Amino acid sequence: MWQLYVFSFLAGAVGANGIPHFIKGITGEKHQTPFGKPSSATINVAWGWTNLVVAMLLLYWGHVHPHILRAFALVAIGGLLMSLLLADTWSKHPEHNK
Repeated sequence: MWQLYVFSFLAGAVGANGIPHFIKGITGEKHQTPFGKPSSATINVAWGWTNLVVAMLLLYWGHVHPHILRAFALVAIGGLLMSLLLADTWSKHPEHNK
């Protein structure tokens, strides 16, 4: 049962992190990734896609189906916390606050 909680929470966090990279990439913009700053749009698409695939795999490995409402709540909480962390981090980044 612990996998449900841990993997669902992490799926939300990893998925929330993948969304901005994927969107920046498909719109042709550079954005910081672990591979360098700023990374090309192609790298961002690949990094965002990888994050989204990992999030789906975490949900699969967490065996969420029998407890879908708990899993949904944990995905939502993980996604919200990661989103708040990202918003706080990027709002302090000098490149985005000219």
